[in-house]
Amino acid sequence: MAIELSIELIKLEQDAVQAHEKLRAYQSECGRPTADDGWTDEQHATWQHLWEAWRTAAEAVHEALRSVDSRYETEQALKRAVRHPSPEEG
Repeated sequence: MAIELSIELIKLEQDAVQAHEKLRAYQSECGRPTADDGWTDEQHATWQHLWEAWRTAAEAVHEALRSVDSRYETEQALKRAVRHPSPEEG
């Protein structure tokens, strides 16, 4: 049985993935917070802001999935569609 994914659910997952990518990119840019002299207060604040944005986006996906039948299967289909789209899906 094919899982139908709503445009809204796909958008929520895309937002969460983008937020996570921004967080990871920032962490790569700054390095480990304990390396050398550590992060500045500004770096910590920026990281915290990015982490909260990712957490909020991820929570929105999980909240939307609560009302879906076959939650596990839908979540797996959603991850495949957004994170590993087939060539015809773009």
